[in-house]
Amino acid sequence: MSIEFKNDVEAADSLKKCHDQLMQEIGKMVFGQDEIIEQVLTVMFAGGHCLLVGVPGLAKTLLVNTISKVLDLKYSRIQFTPDLMPSDITGSEILDDDRKFKFLKGPIFANIILADEINRTPPKTQSALLEAMQEYTITVSGNNYKLDEPFFVLATQNPVEQEGTYPLPEAQLDRFMFNVILDYPSLDDEITIVKNTTSNITAEVNKVLSGEEMLYYRGLIRRAPIADNVIKYAVTLAAKTRCNTETAHPDATKYLNWGAGPRASQYLVIGAKAYALLHGKYSPDIDDVRAVALPVLRHRIVRNYRAEAEGITTDDLIKRFF
Repeated sequence: MSIEFKNDVEAADSLKKCHDQLMQEIGKMVFGQDEIIEQVLTVMFAGGHCLLVGVPGLAKTLLVNTISKVLDLKYSRIQFTPDLMPSDITGSEILDDDRKFKFLKGPIFANIILADEINRTPPKTQSALLEAMQEYTITVSGNNYKLDEPFFVLATQNPVEQEGTYPLPEAQLDRFMFNVILDYPSLDDEITIVKNTTSNITAEVNKVLSGEEMLYYRGLIRRAPIADNVIKYAVTLAAKTRCNTETAHPDATKYLNWGAGPRASQYLVIGAKAYALLHGKYSPDIDDVRAVALPVLRHRIVRNYRAEAEGITTDDLIKRFF
């Protein structure tokens, strides 16, 4: 596939075709999760990171592994455990045969990082990802190492079993562009899953995109025009979550302890751009902002006891802010 186009309109049409191909190829391995696949692809084309939350057995690991294959990117899986150290992620310096220090790269040096069960390791180790996620570099023994781009962190988390886990710090949660919640598949989808995973059927996925092409499309998405009223809507939506402020929605002051910061506004806009172009539009509108609002905002607002007592979820509140 060529990444030379006459203009951005032609490139946007090509991106839509790539999106359709990616959905088709990933769908060969992951069944009944089209909406989840859409959200993860939106994050990746927007250049963000994604937190996948779901009970075991919902194909979180399989999804990330399959995406790495269709995108032809270097993939690394890190199993987070209570005894994992920061150097197990970043790498460390050792003495070689010439008695000189040599840096051995850790698993963070890949394009797609699967941080499996990220809440099972202490904050000290979780923080090893912070610099990589924000700056695309890591620092070891005073030396700075640049990570290859594109670089994505797709972290998984089990929301049910909380014993022996360490909740992610707010600063790290804010680094994730999307918080994607995986639910159980429908009955028909589960029948399909069982049929395909308990037989000798082996599906092969084809490479659709290279890392160079991914970077080109990320630049295209950032260049996409957006109307001032759409930007204002995104910023206002984030501001409505900030309880006890002039811009707060009444329900935010009533049910929230904490609202979303400016990074939410940025992610709403770039997420809307990515979502729009992946679905064949040349510019996002307010509907595209709403399409990405739940995964962008749900991990950035903190409910109070009143909301929990009344059974009001973060998603319920975000929809009220529309």
